[in-house]
Amino acid sequence: MQEILQYFFSGITNGAIYAVIAIGFSMLYNSTDLINFAHGEFVMLGALTMVTFSGPFHLPLLPAFIATVCCISIAGLLFERLAIRTVRFPEPIVLIIITVGASIFLRGIGMLAWGKDAYSIPPFSTHPPLDIAGAKLLAQSLWILLIVLLMVACLHFFFKKTLTGKAMEACAIDKRAAWIVGIPSKLMVMLAFGLSTGLGALSGVIISPITMCSYDMGTMLGLKGFCAAMLGGLGSLWGSLIGGFLLGILEALGVGFVSSGLKDATAFFLLLFILYARPGGIISALNVKRF
Repeated sequence: MQEILQYFFSGITNGAIYAVIAIGFSMLYNSTDLINFAHGEFVMLGALTMVTFSGPFHLPLLPAFIATVCCISIAGLLFERLAIRTVRFPEPIVLIIITVGASIFLRGIGMLAWGKDAYSIPPFSTHPPLDIAGAKLLAQSLWILLIVLLMVACLHFFFKKTLTGKAMEACAIDKRAAWIVGIPSKLMVMLAFGLSTGLGALSGVIISPITMCSYDMGTMLGLKGFCAAMLGGLGSLWGSLIGGFLLGILEALGVGFVSSGLKDATAFFLLLFILYARPGGIISALNVKRF
């Protein structure tokens, strides 16, 4: 029982990170019908930028946190303005290829800027681990869960209670109808990119104390976040949250009771299963037709 609980704690920590990445995918898909395969690289940039701000720049934790999220959000806005909006024929396959190319480009930028070394930062606090029935829950895990739950609550409030959030939801439902009633759809799409990449930066920041951060870390994190989004329901905030936690817990149990070689394979087994059994995900946000 103690081992199961320890694997569960590890799973919810990783699952919280996957959930934030998945929410970034879903938010952008809702507003643009685009799956950004460069999203994992924005997670990487967030982690390494946090390392830079808290290391060589010697910024305190909170200013470094805020500066990192703001910088990566601005990078997302530039990406949308320079690489996405300028496409002459924005067919879905063309945009997907652009995001794949951007992923390779950003990985190269990360290697040139930070090299091939791996980095890490100290935990957000030095409190001793919490002992629950013999299993240890790290203080950093509690920070991750607290930040993720606070972020989800803020996003829910933003989309349900603010005029800008409702305008983004209107654009997600029907861009033409939103444009007719005076909602600037291009501005909403640009804001969606900024929020999505900001969530990627948030994922990178909270993961940086518990893993070694390097220029190539974003590829696997992005794929796992995408799997979590598909598992929960691409386009659903709560579905992405559920999918992230479920993926993290199943991954940890697979590593603990079967083999550590299944750590990365678990996400893809789940993705294949969910595409076969329930293509819309656990919380179906899409009207999926199977032929």
